[in-house]
Amino acid sequence: MAKQLLVSLAFVIGFITILGAVPVNATQYDTTYSHYLQQPAPAVPAFTLPGGSFKLHVMDGITIESVQAVSILHGPYNLEINGKNGNIVTVRTPLDIIPDTYFLLIKTNKGTLVLPNGLKVYKKWPRVLKIAWVSDTHVTSSSKIGFVCGVYFQRNIYSLEKLCSDPIPLHSVVATDSAYTYWAMRRADLIINTGDVVDSSNDLIGYNIVYNIMERTAADGQTHLSIKGNHDDPPIIYSQIIGPPVFYVTVGKFLIIGLDTGGDRGWPTMNEIKWMENVLNEHQNYTPIILYHHPYFFAPRWNYLGGVITGLNPNNSNDWKRLENYVGNYWKGNLTVARRFLEDVVKYNIPLTMSGHIHHDMYWRYVDEEGHVHYFLTLTATGAPDKESNPPSRPGYSPTWYGTNLVVISENGSVTMPLINIKFQGDKVRSDFMSIPVPQEFIVFRHNTKFGTAAKFINEFNHSVRGPITFVIPAGAKIDPQHTNITYRVLGERQIGNNTYLMINATVPKGVSQIVITKGTDTEKPVLQIAYLQPSYPRPGKTSVIYFTAKDNLGIRDLYAQVLDESGKPVTYGKVDRFPAESGSGKPDNTFYTVELPPLNPGRYKIEVVAVDFYGNKAVVTKEINIKSPTPTPSSTTTSTSSKKSVCGPAALVALAIIPLLLRRRK
Repeated sequence: MAKQLLVSLAFVIGFITILGAVPVNATQYDTTYSHYLQQPAPAVPAFTLPGGSFKLHVMDGITIESVQAVSILHGPYNLEINGKNGNIVTVRTPLDIIPDTYFLLIKTNKGTLVLPNGLKVYKKWPRVLKIAWVSDTHVTSSSKIGFVCGVYFQRNIYSLEKLCSDPIPLHSVVATDSAYTYWAMRRADLIINTGDVVDSSNDLIGYNIVYNIMERTAADGQTHLSIKGNHDDPPIIYSQIIGPPVFYVTVGKFLIIGLDTGGDRGWPTMNEIKWMENVLNEHQNYTPIILYHHPYFFAPRWNYLGGVITGLNPNNSNDWKRLENYVGNYWKGNLTVARRFLEDVVKYNIPLTMSGHIHHDMYWRYVDEEGHVHYFLTLTATGAPDKESNPPSRPGYSPTWYGTNLVVISENGSVTMPLINIKFQGDKVRSDFMSIPVPQEFIVFRHNTKFGTAAKFINEFNHSVRGPITFVIPAGAKIDPQHTNITYRVLGERQIGNNTYLMINATVPKGVSQIVITKGTDTEKPVLQIAYLQPSYPRPGKTSVIYFTAKDNLGIRDLYAQVLDESGKPVTYGKVDRFPAESGSGKPDNTFYTVELPPLNPGRYKIEVVAVDFYGNKAVVTKEINIKSPTPTPSSTTTSTSSKKSVCGPAALVALAIIPLLLRRRK
């Protein structure tokens, strides 16, 4: 008995010793800014110069104890708390801080906040602001996919495969990350997102995905700014994770104001307009830029693409009646607000407003009575396939694509979009495309696991894309040069908060390339399992969908299906004989995929689902099908056309949701 007590006591002492080795005062990091601040936020940073100051708008009950600024390449810098006025704390940067985009580590009485994109330090204020513009990213944790090949875009893959030999399913998550990555490499002064950052305002996972994209963008050293759209309404989660719905910031002599046009409302409230007027009155020597989601001018009944309006004064009742014809149906819901806003555009000489929402490029140039020029610009969707296709679905329709743009504004109010040419016919715009096809022609597929990080690049431009790019990596992972075929130079590696970041200066060549960052050599092949074919017995001349799971310890580079006929020859449809897999989810740990198979003639076929990882390890699973000729039936018992339609929409989602059950049943 005594011996057992001694053994038990030794075990307890050993356990206490192990516990004692754990640092009890280790910093616990929080990334939810709204627990601590109203502004700055992950999508609304502060701006300053070395030795300059900025303000923290602090939540009730929060006491700021210390503030640090750190980036992958610079810092950490201890910032001086310079004063407090109510809930506003003034913080000063040191004179020797190097210009960069910084994470703020804010220690408070209730924890430490890690705030990416919290602070942008300029060497000197820009007199010309280069804005990389994205909009309507519609990030979702479910499936939102379009199909692209170069400049071509279609919502249905079989409308594209007749035009293209290598169609790419582009999920909203991949599209958004690709656009932010591209512009971080190109180095604009600021990335601006004009709303609908997610597809559903209650999608917490979707907002966390957006946060992670913005976090990597900040780690790249690229500053960004976002407003909310109608899909972010009500802005409960948006305000908790992304930023405030209404705000203003100053960048030197540029004043950027973000307004909230609501959900179904479609215009800012009169209280917002009055608040905007107060901000404009307090910054009378600044060059204003106004951001809002629903476009102000929008007249699709006569010209979807925009035009030029000259010499009309909203203060004049007769002129206003003419201007009403150009005001979009959204803002027409409250003509009092609409008129007041345009009066403010003239009164305060606002040169630029930017919007989204319609998933189409649109350009309006309004010249007031005094000859001042005001640009009302609207961008196509960067991450959503809910738009007209390219080529268009019907004659006379204006085509579009997944797009972004570069807008350049100077302190004197001049505005240009240097990457594109806008065509006019009289006072009407005749350019179908006023954006560039990014992400369509520059796509990044990232994979993050405990084993490593890998990325596949598709660059369809006629030139390389060069610039910094940052990866979140597991501690101890290194670049594998034998399985990396982009040119790179490591710039820095640092742990900030709970993440380890690796920044490289990369040259992404034309074509398909990859980078692999791992803790060791990957010798495991992917794991594949077919779950379901819908319909179970495909009909001749009709498409069918195969559902399956696919996973890998590092990431799957290529995932597709082939259909082989009885002789073993691949079946082609148009120019395609490899049918790409579509992601069943936008979640980072997604393992569910589908492939839409082409219409087939009667006969026996073998479906091969193929997965290849970044080390060339290959897995293949097969399923045999027999498509029989239809049996003639009496006309009195003929099944209606509607009952023969293949599964789509909600039914497809249900089929996808039951994959785990099907697999469990099969096991």
